[in-house]
Amino acid sequence: MLKGRLGLDSARVPHADRAGCLYLARGALTARDGTLAFLQGETTASDALTPGDYAIPLQGVSIILLGPGSTVSHDALRLLAHARTALAAVGEDGVRLYTAPPMIPDRSRLARLQARIWADDDLRIMTARRMYATRLGEVLPHADLNVLRGIEGARMKETYALHASRIGIAWRGRRYDRGDPLAADLPNQALNHAASGVEAAAAIAVCATATIPQLGFIHEDPGQSFVLDIADLYRDSVTIPCAFKAAKHAGTHPSENVERITRRLAGEALSR
Repeated sequence: MLKGRLGLDSARVPHADRAGCLYLARGALTARDGTLAFLQGETTASDALTPGDYAIPLQGVSIILLGPGSTVSHDALRLLAHARTALAAVGEDGVRLYTAPPMIPDRSRLARLQARIWADDDLRIMTARRMYATRLGEVLPHADLNVLRGIEGARMKETYALHASRIGIAWRGRRYDRGDPLAADLPNQALNHAASGVEAAAAIAVCATATIPQLGFIHEDPGQSFVLDIADLYRDSVTIPCAFKAAKHAGTHPSENVERITRRLAGEALSR
């Protein structure tokens, strides 16, 4: 079954039978006896593992998220490539995606399905309507994407105000200068940081499923259009609540960094 020191010629588990993502941080990922090992160093309260030496189920996960304070050996990378297990360098709690090599999936079904739906105008608008329904709680009858975007924009104004009132912060609308984001008020700064964190998590999901980031159903021009589509599904449940909680905390604790607070809250919400 295992040929060569690090070869895995025929022992490949389909991704449909794997567990998904595994987050590792503050340790060394190496190869040992034809599989992976992770030497966990000193930990923080958010780390799942206690210090120790762990055997990693190489073919039991589809993607390993390697967090801050970690290293990976060349032999470990070679093992991952043989097993078609992706590796992504991420920020604390997975709310930054620094780099990830293209995953080599064992099947192209999801990518082909995505491309087929995207290329069919009727199926594409149907998918966009279902995405909006997931967020808005109802299937909108409109078949024009610009109309759907307008309705969603109006609903979002209400959602921002509702969450701000519920959490207890002043809200004067969604406005910020892309050239000078620090000039925005705390709620808008926190929204920018929360959106970046959720988009990173969505990028990890797209990478793990080997779908096509450029083919979005609501977003069109960005190179990460599908990533933005997925991230928007969690705007109401993760992005806005975490941002406004962070803004309230930063407002009463001015010595603390609003970006760090926001990313930590988003990471905790996404890990649940």
